[in-house]
Amino acid sequence: MSSLNLHPMLNVAVKAARAAGKIINSAALDLEAVRISQKQVNDFVTEVDHAAEKAIIETLMAAYPGHGILAEESGTEHGAKDSEYVWIIDPLDGTTNFIHGFPFYCVSIALSVKGRLEQAVVYDPTRNDLFTATKGRGAYMNERRIRVSKRVRMNECILSTGFPFRPGDNFKNYLRMMADVMPLAAGLRRPGAAALDLAYVAAGFSDGFFETGLSPWDMAAGALLITEAGGLVGNFTGESDFLEHKECLAANPRIYGQLVGLLGKYSKFASAGEKAALRQAPDAVEPPLEPASPAGAAAAAQPASSDDAPL
Repeated sequence: MSSLNLHPMLNVAVKAARAAGKIINSAALDLEAVRISQKQVNDFVTEVDHAAEKAIIETLMAAYPGHGILAEESGTEHGAKDSEYVWIIDPLDGTTNFIHGFPFYCVSIALSVKGRLEQAVVYDPTRNDLFTATKGRGAYMNERRIRVSKRVRMNECILSTGFPFRPGDNFKNYLRMMADVMPLAAGLRRPGAAALDLAYVAAGFSDGFFETGLSPWDMAAGALLITEAGGLVGNFTGESDFLEHKECLAANPRIYGQLVGLLGKYSKFASAGEKAALRQAPDAVEPPLEPASPAGAAAAAQPASSDDAPL
């Protein structure tokens, strides 16, 4: 699938994503010079987010001035207000990672036509990995077709998630979710950029993903990548119309069904019976450890054996 075969609108989105990626990579060379501000506690935005978003919007508007825009930093202030074509943009998903030089962040661009996702680009500027999808044409990474994983047993699966980080998030619920999922899976990962997490599920690098508190620009492009790669995506109860629900669950079809069974009760769209069962469940948080006995304290104070000693 060469760039010549891309849908024209997807071609423009790729051009926009690469322009943003160039800005991000340039800024990453001197992170100490990047100006950072805080939208709310633990929710950061940088001048790089704004510059990348500006580059994306300028590229899209030059090609399609009659289209609408929904962007993380500028909302709907750009583009046509009543168009059936709406570009959904996250210029830098994983800003906190970027600020720290932790190399897991991406650009996410999707096109919605009459409410249906039609085009998707997720671009990882650190690795120069380009994920693309057009409705009905499959999903690709660096021009090679990708598919979701074929694993069917949860104990063989790596799942990714995003921990709650904002004031008011339901931390206790998330601990319960992890207590339900972690013993059953081969591993749980928290890379820190939902759009790239979803792209990795589409590529089969991980087997499933779940997170709450997400916005449409976090999910839109990744959602189309997953469905075009043969996977399923929805909210925790399995509803496919989820972009405004602030929760996302994605996986290959067999694992998706198992995750809905595990996590559906945590959804704000769960049935009254499911919510009642959750309220009656004991907290997943472990009780504090009992104070060590004198013998235990003495043992803890002993020097480590040579096998445990630091090198």
